[in-house]
Amino acid sequence: MAVMDDICATDYVLHAGTGPDIHGLKDNKQDTSEVFNAFPDVHFTIDDMVAEGDKVAVRWTMTGTHKGEFMGRPPTDKKVTGWGITIDRIVGGKYVESWVRYDNLGLMQQLGVVPTPKKEK
Repeated sequence: MAVMDDICATDYVLHAGTGPDIHGLKDNKQDTSEVFNAFPDVHFTIDDMVAEGDKVAVRWTMTGTHKGEFMGRPPTDKKVTGWGITIDRIVGGKYVESWVRYDNLGLMQQLGVVPTPKKEK
């Protein structure tokens, strides 16, 4: 978490699409720590990265074990794999704004919160 002080602007804004935007480095650290608390073995793999001007787009895969509360859901001890896309805006060598979208439905299905539709034969 300490590295975030070096790479993010203090007025950093996160547009995550899961609720209100997160404004400020302090609140972003809190949001990030919730992910690491929920999935203490979380691992992110960069699948693709494209940079142009002040923007960087990353397609990523995440794996982890649900060991702590996540989005109000108690731990299930289930291993999950998810994917997402992040577009970051960087100014003066620091992240100032990010747009993140990930497969929240697929993640909730893996955690057993949302039923998985049955496949037709």
